[in-house]
Amino acid sequence: MNNQPRYSRVLLKLSGEALAGNKGYGIDPEVITDIASEIREVVALGVQVALVIGGGNIFRGVAAASRGMDRASADYMGMLATVMNSLALQDALEGQGVVTRVQSAIEMQEVAEPYIRRKAVRHLEKGRVVIFAAGTGNPYFTTDTAASLRAMEIGAEVILKATKVDGVYDADPATHPDAVKFESLSYLDVLKKGLQVMDATATSLCMDNNLPIVVFDLTRRGNIQKVVLGEQIGTTVKGEEIHG
Repeated sequence: MNNQPRYSRVLLKLSGEALAGNKGYGIDPEVITDIASEIREVVALGVQVALVIGGGNIFRGVAAASRGMDRASADYMGMLATVMNSLALQDALEGQGVVTRVQSAIEMQEVAEPYIRRKAVRHLEKGRVVIFAAGTGNPYFTTDTAASLRAMEIGAEVILKATKVDGVYDADPATHPDAVKFESLSYLDVLKKGLQVMDATATSLCMDNNLPIVVFDLTRRGNIQKVVLGEQIGTTVKGEEIHG
């Protein structure tokens, strides 16, 4: 097996739901410890790791907005939920000896550094894990878009989108047993077919800057390391090639 990392700097995007495990909401201490130990293994390979975590395990902004709450207020609440998740993961990582910094797009100096791009890059160069909290700091933008934006800003080579399924399918594999998994897709395929990779803003941002996205299953132990080492798991979304 190849032990040389394929990437030197990655951005890992976790959904808030990933931290809830089977509970469906909140933070499962066992799950967050497992995720932290997987990240520690990747850092040990010399890979620089940044993270963006959603807030859906604590608060779902879009759902709240659809039930009558003001969308901007709902989104700010969602951003604060991502800060809670970020602090929890920072604690889990530091418990395993991984030096971690949380940078928040909404200033709250008592709990996190403000987001400063150059400082984030310096932390990464020193081998620290950086968690970007509070999305972009603006309502109407998802944490997927925040992940794409931060990945560009820090010069990440890939976005690793960790999910509960082992890639992108043409239909929901939970309800369609005959659903077909894609090994690779172009950004345009994702946008035209409305596939569940990232939202359209995030996908367009990646397309404009030719930043690949790898969608893979977080629930299988060792998968983060496999992706970083360049194993073909999950689905890769990238620019058009001769084969389309």
